[in-house]
Amino acid sequence: MSWFGFPRWKLTKKRSMPEGIWSKCTGCGKLIYTKKLEETLYVCPECGHHIPLTAQRRIDYLIDKGTFCEDPWRLRANDPLNFTGTKPYKEKLKADQKKTGLDDAVITGSGKVLGYGVRIGVTDSNFIMGSMGSVVGEKLTRMIEKAIDERRPVLIISGSGGGARMYEGLYSLMQMAKTCAALGLLRQANLPFISILTNPTMAGVMASFASVGDVIVAEPKALIGFTGPRVIEQTIRQKLPEGFQRSEFLLEHGMIDIIVERSELKARIASLLDYLSP
Repeated sequence: MSWFGFPRWKLTKKRSMPEGIWSKCTGCGKLIYTKKLEETLYVCPECGHHIPLTAQRRIDYLIDKGTFCEDPWRLRANDPLNFTGTKPYKEKLKADQKKTGLDDAVITGSGKVLGYGVRIGVTDSNFIMGSMGSVVGEKLTRMIEKAIDERRPVLIISGSGGGARMYEGLYSLMQMAKTCAALGLLRQANLPFISILTNPTMAGVMASFASVGDVIVAEPKALIGFTGPRVIEQTIRQKLPEGFQRSEFLLEHGMIDIIVERSELKARIASLLDYLSP
C-alpha cells in the first residue's frame, strides 16, 4: 500500500557498463571505444600513440593467419639467487605466468609475413616488463639456431622496459652475449635479422640483440636506450635535449634505420625481406 496516494517505486539493481567497452590511451589519457582501437591496431585515433601490445597480439597482426607455429620448448625460470626483495622472485614468476598465460616473457616460433617464411621472437612487457632472463635468452638463441638450420630470416620484436632481469644476476647478463653470438652465426650464414623496437626497449635488451639488426625498425615515439632519461639527467646534472631517446631522435642521429607506423609494419617488413633475402 502506498503512502498519501503516491505509487510505491520498486528498487531496481543499478545497471553497470560491461567491462572492456572502453579503453584508456596510455599516451593522452582519453577514453577510446575499444572496438575503434582494435580497428586501428591499438594506435590512439586522438594522439597517434602506439599503445603497447601483448606478444600474441603482435604475432596476430604481423604473421599471416594460420601460418604461425609456436616453438614447443616449455622452459621456466629457476631462482638461482633465492631472490626475495619486496616480493620473492618465485612468487613474481607465478603471478605473471597466471596473468599472461606465458611461461616467460617471450614467444618464439615460425610463420609467414605476406608469404615470406620467417623465424620470429616477440617479448611481452606484461611479463616482468619483458625483461631478459635465462629462459628468454635460451628461447631466442634456440629460435635463431633453428633459423640457421632452416635457412630463414629472423625477426625479433622487442618491448623490454626491464632489460636484463636482475633477479637472476649473472645468469641474466650472460644472455646478452649468448643471443649476440647466435646472431653472429646467423650473419655468417648470410641470413638477415630485422630488429623491431617498440615502447619501451631499454637496458640489457637494447645493449645486446635489439641493437645489432641488419635493419633496425622502430615504432613512432618509442623510448629506446640503455638508462632512462631521468637517471641520466641526475647523473650528468644537465638537461637533455627535447625528445631524447625517442625513435625520432635516434633516427636523426643514425642509431636506427627507419620508423614505421604499426598499420604499415607488415607491408614494410615484407618489402625488407624481399630485398634482404639471399
